Amino acid sequence: MTSPDPLAPRLPSPLQEVRDHRFERHGLRLLLKRDDLIHPHLIGNKWRKLVPNVEAARGRPLVTFGGAYSNHLRATAAAGRLLGLPTVGVVRGQELAGRPLNPSLARCAADGMRLHFVDRSTYRRKAEPETLAAILRGAGAEEAYVVPEGGSNGAAVRGCRALGGELRGQADVVAVACGTGGTLAGLAAGLGAGQRALGVPVLRGGFLEGDIQALQERAFGGRTGSWSLDERFHFGGYARTTPELHAFARDFEDRHGLPVERLYVAKLLYGLVTLADEGAFGRGTTIAAVVTGRPFPED
Repeated sequence: MTSPDPLAPRLPSPLQEVRDHRFERHGLRLLLKRDDLIHPHLIGNKWRKLVPNVEAARGRPLVTFGGAYSNHLRATAAAGRLLGLPTVGVVRGQELAGRPLNPSLARCAADGMRLHFVDRSTYRRKAEPETLAAILRGAGAEEAYVVPEGGSNGAAVRGCRALGGELRGQADVVAVACGTGGTLAGLAAGLGAGQRALGVPVLRGGFLEGDIQALQERAFGGRTGSWSLDERFHFGGYARTTPELHAFARDFEDRHGLPVERLYVAKLLYGLVTLADEGAFGRGTTIAAVVTGRPFPED
């Protein structure tokens, strides 16, 4: 029977074992937590972070923030379309306003999101109350419910705790790619004793540890769970890739028949292969990699 709820998820998301000699030769077992299969339009951690915010909005329009290729903007636009809620996307880069929309922003617009472009300096200051108020006025969204960039706030982090709960007892190390850090913050809190979470940031800058700790403090009152970051695998920063990364992703797709999203998932998997070769995991370790998205545009 089809659920009447347009945001109804497939939970728990499947846990898929893959046989890969790059792990097996080190005595490691690799599992893929297929969060990309939760929902056809709100992919992976976007569902886990957005749904608590939609509930908190109580029918108010949604306004949120992102760059020109933001998965979060697309997910918010899709949620608005499915629920009949107005959405506004504040996009980093005033210079984009006069250009044709890229496929990602075109998808947002097709789903009914009203796009409002701001200059990069203003965007960087969006957390300041006066700047935020000015942005909302300019966007005509003063009465809207504000969802932060990447969807990461206390409600979202608490929503992501269920991901850790689904993986209790399933793996020794659970790894996830990180943008704003909300998924890792919640995941780590939901894992059981003896499990640890590993985050692979896709942005450079070294600021994410403090952000994740602050998210956990807001959601749970303090740092929670065993977690760490490896900052080496951002490939130049957000939305940046290299020929080496694309070659790695294509090879993984050929080996395992899994479409590999490049901006998050490919960096995570590349990092895990590198760490396995470096001896970062003891023999007998089971690693679960959270697949948080799929390639866009979709075929």
